[in-house]
Amino acid sequence: MQPVATQRPGHCPRIAIALVLVGLSPGLVLAQGARSEAGARAFQPEDVFQLEWAADPRISPDGRRVAYVRMAMDVMTDRAVGSLWLVSADGSDHRPLLDEPGRASSPRWSPDGGRLAYVASDDGRSQIFVRWMSSGQTARVTQVEHAPAALAWSPDGRWLAFTMLVPGDGPQVAQLPPRPEGAEWAEPARVIERVQYRSDGDGFLEEGFTHVFVVPADGGTPRQLTSGDFDHGGSLSWTPDGEAIVLSANRRADWQLSPLDSEIQRLRVADGSLETLTSRFGPDADPVVSPDGRRIAYLGFDDTYQGYRVTQLYVMNADGSEPRSLTASLDRSVADPLWAADGRSVYFSYDDRGDTRVARVDLQGRVTDVVDGAGGLSIGRPYAGSAFSVADDGTVAYTHTAADHPSDVAVARGGRADRVTRLNADVLQHRALAEVEEIWYESSHDGRPVQGWIAKPPGFDPDRRYPLVLEIHGGPFANYGVRFSAEVQLYAAAGFVVLYANPRGSTSYGEEFGNLIHHAYPGDDYFDLISGVDAVIEQGYVDPDRLFVTGGSGGGVLTAWIVGRTDRFRAAVVAKPVINWYSFVLTSDVPAFFYRYWFPAPPWEAAEHYLARSPISYVGNVSTPTMLLTGEEDLRTPISESEQFYTALRLREVPTAMVRIPGAYHGIAARPSNLIGKVANVLEWFGRWDDAPERPTT
Repeated sequence: MQPVATQRPGHCPRIAIALVLVGLSPGLVLAQGARSEAGARAFQPEDVFQLEWAADPRISPDGRRVAYVRMAMDVMTDRAVGSLWLVSADGSDHRPLLDEPGRASSPRWSPDGGRLAYVASDDGRSQIFVRWMSSGQTARVTQVEHAPAALAWSPDGRWLAFTMLVPGDGPQVAQLPPRPEGAEWAEPARVIERVQYRSDGDGFLEEGFTHVFVVPADGGTPRQLTSGDFDHGGSLSWTPDGEAIVLSANRRADWQLSPLDSEIQRLRVADGSLETLTSRFGPDADPVVSPDGRRIAYLGFDDTYQGYRVTQLYVMNADGSEPRSLTASLDRSVADPLWAADGRSVYFSYDDRGDTRVARVDLQGRVTDVVDGAGGLSIGRPYAGSAFSVADDGTVAYTHTAADHPSDVAVARGGRADRVTRLNADVLQHRALAEVEEIWYESSHDGRPVQGWIAKPPGFDPDRRYPLVLEIHGGPFANYGVRFSAEVQLYAAAGFVVLYANPRGSTSYGEEFGNLIHHAYPGDDYFDLISGVDAVIEQGYVDPDRLFVTGGSGGGVLTAWIVGRTDRFRAAVVAKPVINWYSFVLTSDVPAFFYRYWFPAPPWEAAEHYLARSPISYVGNVSTPTMLLTGEEDLRTPISESEQFYTALRLREVPTAMVRIPGAYHGIAARPSNLIGKVANVLEWFGRWDDAPERPTT
């Protein structure tokens, strides 16, 4: 389940705006070389610990160097950790930036390219550091209690702006009688009065709000600029004269109940005064000031309480007048706006048919694609997720991915794109990976074209008949594509053909396609998925009697929905699902969002509508052996949802198992051992119910 949200630094995701990436016509694509050596073994579970990927590539203003975060799996701590690396734009001089690699993030070049600011852990706390690139000397700039985020250099390089949580006083706790000396009493009660009081991935929220600060770039005392019981998160953009910072904030009195209605604000650095520049109902976010200071580009849409809205790129005058959309004709959600140095166009990213692109749009609304194949930040499943930056001369550094590798740093300039790192060549070029091919087919419901992808086991033989796994993405407003996926590779390595698709409701196909499931999810997307299974069977290499299905989050909803409607799958694994929409909207961590955007009314006013869309209503039809798999700390789709389905199936004597992941939030595969364990449990369950006399081997 993915509500539109941005991460509040050191706190919870505050719902702000759906920055889904989506697309147009093909742009500049990197040519791919040979994928694996002859006779190489298939991708193995232990290989997950060897994966690395590039994140947050930041190209220097002169376009000569790229600083990026090199992510790796730490087998001893069982977590992904990031280190700062530097590579020249031609791929040379690739080296670590810090003497002691560790947890580091958010590299940001100074305007003149002479310094690099970043966030790193120091004595257990995240702090801002600045490195002088000519000498390698580094200074710690802050000594703060909470993690700084959204670093932004002032135009003259003298200041750094950032956001940070400022703790506040919570509700008063009832006073107890004095505790006798040495007595061990229970923990005091936690008093909650906020609508959103916990967040998946963080747990119970610390009282307080995110505010904007500035600190001298050579170190000093941070000065808080914003105030009030409101969050001021997201990106920060200085005006060229250094007198103001433009940001987005929701400062409505009822912000807890209207989480998407943010506005663009101009923050005066001298005195912290705010001027609101936008006024429409709906999110206005991610503002960036043009190089000459005359215009502001930003993202947003008019909120009509639809499940999915295309996020558009707007531009307005610096005083907030004359706002207009530059991407109204694109019909794709855009993200990450960045002005070109000459102020005549704006770069952005978007998704089109499962492919992420970087493009630019001029002030007349003409869109030109720059690169395709951006992404690779999602390691487990082939979701969108990318990052890019632009130098003064228009050189673009971005994360590039394909089905055979997670994200690498790539650089595009002068009509040419080059992949300048190959972080997994030491592992993946010695593995026989699944080949992934695109498939288009018609939905049996209404004949709509649906896009999908087929991953074939290494050593695939078209004359054999393989078992098939239908793997369903979550969201549901999300998309899969030709991107690396450790989970898909492991299923294929175990001998399965894997089908994954983008049924109705998926992003990257426009607003009409996305809203086919508005107030109707799950529903006709069932036919889109089953039609994909039939289309693969028609190709002749899948055994129609050996079909399996799995999916997580929104894909878990659809998996539970499918087994309530057909018994043609031998087994199913329902991961972190919603089983009962009524209970879900009142126990999920974002209660003010789901009931308003996904349903016509609150559950107590539309109980029959909620029940009709709940897989629990059709549990009496289920005969498919079904495993439930959920993190015990999941706050997005709480494990109580899985428990309802598990108990109902056990009472009906349907073969059922429940796998509970200790300590895991909604991202059950966030830790590498949990990713491996998830796939291992899925494969064990499928193997238990696959009684074919011979399984394909690779």
